[in-house]
Amino acid sequence: MPRFGLPLAELRAYRGTSAEPEDFDDHEGGAVPAGGAVAVAAEDARRLTRTEGPARPGDGARLQVGYGAGVLITGGDTATPGTALLIAAAPVGKGRLVDASSVLPALAAVPPSALTGTRAATVVELADPVDPQTVLTRIRSAAAGAGPLCLYLAGQLHLDRKQRLPHLALARSTPSTLRYTGLPWHWLAAELTIRRPGTTTVFVDLVADPDAWRRVSGEGLGLGLGLGVRMFGQVAPAAARRLRGPDDTGPPYLRACATIWRSGARPGPEALHELAAAEAGTEGALLLDTERSAAAPPPVAGAAPGGYGEAPPTDPHPAILAAARAGRHTEAAAAAAAWEQQELRTYGPGSPQALHWLEVRADLARLAGEPALSCALWMAVADTRITREQPVDDPEVEGAVDRAHHQWEQIQDMGAARSLAPRLVALRRRVPGRQRGALTALQRRLEHLHAGHPA
Repeated sequence: MPRFGLPLAELRAYRGTSAEPEDFDDHEGGAVPAGGAVAVAAEDARRLTRTEGPARPGDGARLQVGYGAGVLITGGDTATPGTALLIAAAPVGKGRLVDASSVLPALAAVPPSALTGTRAATVVELADPVDPQTVLTRIRSAAAGAGPLCLYLAGQLHLDRKQRLPHLALARSTPSTLRYTGLPWHWLAAELTIRRPGTTTVFVDLVADPDAWRRVSGEGLGLGLGLGVRMFGQVAPAAARRLRGPDDTGPPYLRACATIWRSGARPGPEALHELAAAEAGTEGALLLDTERSAAAPPPVAGAAPGGYGEAPPTDPHPAILAAARAGRHTEAAAAAAAWEQQELRTYGPGSPQALHWLEVRADLARLAGEPALSCALWMAVADTRITREQPVDDPEVEGAVDRAHHQWEQIQDMGAARSLAPRLVALRRRVPGRQRGALTALQRRLEHLHAGHPA
């Protein structure tokens, strides 16, 4: 059986006019079932109530969003306003590894000015949000401001089953629905990297499930949010029991930050990180300090997309490839997915620009040793090209099917190989390619798989 493959360095960048948008398959990062975002966002809106209270010196505006959360808006000095966005989320039910929202009352007791380091501040709180599109809208709105932005994240980190990309689990997230019900990490990166460098600080207190923990600890994290974004905090492995019981105090790192602020101290981000990490004392956690710690590698330099409609300052491909070759596969995949999202927003689904980054993601999956994911992505490339009415004997269509076929041959998990086979067989019948016997070889291996043999 012939072997196919194309190094990432040889993937050519597309430049030119975009094609008419087509319906994209569910391989798009962060896809949401039709109608789901609108319906859930409306459900979130119905939960909001509004109350007002007297202004306190040093207060800013505080907005709470979540299960039955109220909205409190108070006055304050607006000379140098900053924004603090507090997101605490974890699945409801047996999938909950940490009581993330339990830290919000402690942070709510802190003066808003302490959360942002500015005299005036707007604070937005999201407690156990259910819809990733709602969270994305809040992040995008906060990131649009010109002043300092401080983002506080508490919750659970998981990898979706199909693309193996990191997600922040939300209230309705389950392992099988994470891709539609969780917040993709690259969405967060895409929104923050367009901000002016030095104006964004992120504090995280996350618990990683066993799958995610193996990836982030083995690859040196790979959760970079872009150049100019400072990130502090910790990622801890899931405890043997999902919750420590009634004495569980929730996110220990952010709770320690709140304790320090309530004492009246106002340390800078680096000093606050050191004090909070010492007070939290979480054994075995991975500490993050993008300013000066070697615990987390730097983000993929030059790999994050710029503002909408802006040309990137440098070609991102070499930096992404370097990260992948250095073993930082999650980071490289997240950067490529962020670029794909930017091109989808700019040129639309099915455009050559977005399709190129789908090809890059497919080849990154190959480099990461994930043939099932690479096969699925290459099949998505082929399907999209055929949908755009490219001939089945077009070299680009044939190449996508050939690479999907080659990656399928590398899959050791018989169940995964069997699940991908029907779609690949259908593609092979439409696109036989230029290598004789490709369809026959595919069907022969499939017969072995059904017989319980890995060959």
